[in-house]
Amino acid sequence: MKLSGSDIIVECLLEQGADTIFGYPGGAVLNIYDSLYKYSDKIKHVITCHEQGACHAADGYARSTGRTGIVLATSGPGATNLVTGIATAYMDSIPLVAITGNVSCGLLGLDSFQEVDITGITMPITKHNFIVKSVDELADTIRLAFQIAMSGRKGPVLVDVPKDITQAFAEYTPAPAQKPIEAAPLSEDEITAAAELIANAKKPYIYAGGGVIASEASAELKKLAELTDAPVSCSLMGQGAYDETDRRYIGMLGMHGTVKAAYALNNCDLFIGIGTRFSDRVTGDTSVFGKQAKIIHIDIDPAEFNKNIDVDVTVAGDVKAVLSALNAKIAQQSHPEWCEEVLGGDFGEPVQEGTKELPVTPEAVIEELDRLTSGEAIITTEVGQTQMWAAQYYKCRNPRSFISSGGLGTMGYGLGAALGAKTGNPDKTVVNMAGDGSFAMNLNELISAAAHGINIIEIVMNNNVLGMVRQWQRLFYSKHFSETTLDARHIDYVKLGEAFGVKTFVIEKTEDITPVLTEALSISKSAPVMIEVRIDRDINVLPMIPAGKPVVNPITSIDLEA
Repeated sequence: MKLSGSDIIVECLLEQGADTIFGYPGGAVLNIYDSLYKYSDKIKHVITCHEQGACHAADGYARSTGRTGIVLATSGPGATNLVTGIATAYMDSIPLVAITGNVSCGLLGLDSFQEVDITGITMPITKHNFIVKSVDELADTIRLAFQIAMSGRKGPVLVDVPKDITQAFAEYTPAPAQKPIEAAPLSEDEITAAAELIANAKKPYIYAGGGVIASEASAELKKLAELTDAPVSCSLMGQGAYDETDRRYIGMLGMHGTVKAAYALNNCDLFIGIGTRFSDRVTGDTSVFGKQAKIIHIDIDPAEFNKNIDVDVTVAGDVKAVLSALNAKIAQQSHPEWCEEVLGGDFGEPVQEGTKELPVTPEAVIEELDRLTSGEAIITTEVGQTQMWAAQYYKCRNPRSFISSGGLGTMGYGLGAALGAKTGNPDKTVVNMAGDGSFAMNLNELISAAAHGINIIEIVMNNNVLGMVRQWQRLFYSKHFSETTLDARHIDYVKLGEAFGVKTFVIEKTEDITPVLTEALSISKSAPVMIEVRIDRDINVLPMIPAGKPVVNPITSIDLEA
């Protein structure tokens, strides 16, 4: 049958099982939006206040559901507004298909109104991108975009479609949903080498990254930990890959990881890194990272092997497949003394303290939220101190329940991501953890939450400063607090939220925490809610390893008077 290019796009989305698309209309995509109108009974469109928010929403949808997120934007500024969101997905290996409109083919390259070379702009931050110049190639291009996004190491793909291509007609033949390209067979020699190192280890340590979640390998990870009899740590991207209430879990590793995790790194004789790229925020000084131990690196992307850390054994492949094969080769190990040394030790983890004027601490709020939700909420975060506090104090029980910008560190990411996560998981409680600095970058998306009945909880830790930057200025810049004091105490968050149609509460005393969170959780079953938490500006994120320094002896206290 013959269909217009815009109808072909929507039909192809439906082929791939799409039920939701996030976006913002404009001239170059009006034909596509007309098709979405016709297909509105089959596919839901969520309009945000800004294209960047739409891209983050598609990203949050993908992270929380395991499906490919879809975002649509018009040409020119609409397309460029997606760039930060695409880069965020690229750095964290999130499957995303971005569809942009462009001027008609005859106007390309003429500096036409709202024309931009979006494929050139996004080439370094996509797995692949396309510009479609023939309507006959449109369907196959859309299908290929989905296949690339979900194959191997997942990531974003962009398809740029000139307006005349969406108007033209072509034969359309339905096709089944694309399947990911099959991974290369596992190497039996690599699996055997890894199993031998595990069999000979006396002090093994397992470190899990986002690849465990991407491959749905949490069950296999748990079995490996039990067979190996080892403590387990997760990266920021790996939060929830392992049940954080399990006795083996010892917290994050790296710049803001636990003292216990740092101790285990420096005293293990075997370090097993799974689905991780060994980010600089985890490794610190790479010249000394795990030098006393053998290192196994398991990852789907061989380009990551020996890139940041020299390792002894590499195993290339999908994490789920690798762990299944590896578990089949491992006999039950037993390391009671090592486990007691790490799991039973008191390592002096820091405890937060407020002040007489502002007694509430993020630790107290987040731990009470964890208790009230039984660790079953989906937590999204902005970037900075509140991001780290959320990772430290909310104990994720399940994968796809902690959603954060890890590699790019995008302030303004979390609220859009929360909209996407809630859209994809309408029966789950979704909470975005924000600092007041990040909140100022995306507060417009509260309008989207209220307008569409996307019933998230927005928690703003308001310390009136750019807290993480201030912390660095205190430690490394002689307390030169240059442009990090926001001078925004005059903002009335209650009035702000209510202006957007969002019920807003304030927590400023310790006794406010439980009743406010309880009421907010109740209201969020039927409406979005915001909570301002007033905290002291000098509550810091601890422990801390300075950038580029060895992951040993983390800083656990900061003298505010020094």
